[in-house]
Amino acid sequence: MKKYKGIKYFYSILILVFLYAPIVTLMVLSFNQSKSRSHWGGFTFEWYTTLLESSALMNAFKNTMIIALLSAFIATIFGTLACLGMNFMRKRSRAMIMGMTNIPMLNADIVTGISLMLLFIACRATMGGATVLLAHITFNIPYVILSVMPRFRQINRSIYEAALDLGATPVYAFRKVVFPDILPGIISGFTMAVTMSLDDFIITHFTKGPGFDTLSTKIYSEVKKGIKPEIYALSTIMFTVVLLLLVLVNAKPWASRHKNGGVRR
Repeated sequence: MKKYKGIKYFYSILILVFLYAPIVTLMVLSFNQSKSRSHWGGFTFEWYTTLLESSALMNAFKNTMIIALLSAFIATIFGTLACLGMNFMRKRSRAMIMGMTNIPMLNADIVTGISLMLLFIACRATMGGATVLLAHITFNIPYVILSVMPRFRQINRSIYEAALDLGATPVYAFRKVVFPDILPGIISGFTMAVTMSLDDFIITHFTKGPGFDTLSTKIYSEVKKGIKPEIYALSTIMFTVVLLLLVLVNAKPWASRHKNGGVRR
């Protein structure tokens, strides 16, 4: 048993090395004074200063955050309302719509990107930030539905109906009875939508216009010329912020368990 236990630990460590070695390399290069990736020129914060002075990267970062947060917010609203409507449908109709909702997630991004591009061209829409926002809302909605719908299935509908029988309006009953139960799913769906929007390149590439860039498209255009160290610095900042958020989110449950005397077995 000890022999197999050692193999399990080695396998886990090997996976972590493969996952995080590239990120650690990127973080180290962000402090390298030399632009060469194979030569260490000394420790410096120069690339972080240059990053703040780069208007092109800062504009791309601003566009990325605006598109990600706004598209996730709108997609969360539409996805939650879609789940609310499906919750009152018959089982067969709900299953059919859920199956149609899963298609965009299984579909290749390049197919979605080209189809949305053709749709915008057919509608004679001007390619730019608005078309990228609409595209991101479109592919984010299924992920929100996937996160929120299981919470709706766990709700006891009798409690909602009891609130209506006691004189509550449908809106008030939803806000006081249903919404608190589905809130974790809504937060999860919003977070997933933000992540998918930040990570997207292909759909953004096909639906953006000239002069509009997000981080993914900007970095892709920089690859042809050679990646600048400022991009390493920006990636390091984003990874550090995400890591700190994860620590803060998980620190509260961990502190609560230890305050209550640990987890009961």
